[in-house]
Amino acid sequence: MSTTAAIYRTSISHVRQTPLKNAFTYRSYSWFVDVDRLPVLPRILRPLAVFRASDHLGDPAASIRTNVERFLRTRGIEPDGGAIRMLTSARVFGHVFNPLSLFWCYRQSGELQCVIAEVHNTYGERHCYLLDTDYAGRASVPKAFYVSPFNDVAGQYRMKVPAPRERLAVSIVLEREGHRPFVATMDGDRRPATVPNILAAAVAVPAAPLLVSALIRIQGVKLWARRLPVVTRPHHPSQEAVQ
Repeated sequence: MSTTAAIYRTSISHVRQTPLKNAFTYRSYSWFVDVDRLPVLPRILRPLAVFRASDHLGDPAASIRTNVERFLRTRGIEPDGGAIRMLTSARVFGHVFNPLSLFWCYRQSGELQCVIAEVHNTYGERHCYLLDTDYAGRASVPKAFYVSPFNDVAGQYRMKVPAPRERLAVSIVLEREGHRPFVATMDGDRRPATVPNILAAAVAVPAAPLLVSALIRIQGVKLWARRLPVVTRPHHPSQEAVQ
């Protein structure tokens, strides 16, 4: 198993401000890995974490690195083979649900070239935002992807995605005409991906992908029951090099 991998035991919060207030927090965990050295668990533990290119952008038959670099080239960025680090959820017992995966793409010099925020919705669609971050990991991009049935694609995302170290601190703020209708944060502590830590995370959040997906859907039902209007899902055109 790769010694470069780490697990972040996370607390994830969603806060909705308008047109009605709603907030919830749940526990989960994410893997932080080098895409060239994806962890392979001992056979008996393998159901707890499997990493597949098909769970992310691009050609399912290609490697994650190949697909990330292909996407960057479609956006006018030429990678030089530097490290690509990914924060994501693995497949657990054959299931995966990744509301957000992050890719930090480096040059061979060690300088950060860019960040990709790969967003999945509960309808099986994905969208990649290319982020040109500042020294603090901040970037702003127009919202272009339907995620919640209660939010259209208007507005601007202000993301803060510094490369995680001992602490993980990610935030996404949706801004519209001077107000912030939605804020999501993910915070966590780094732990080496040892067998005891993998088992501890799996016990703390059993079948994490199914649990997270169920929690998000339950919150949606609660909002619907409170008569929050549902926004019709628009057609999402496929991005070049993103499947």
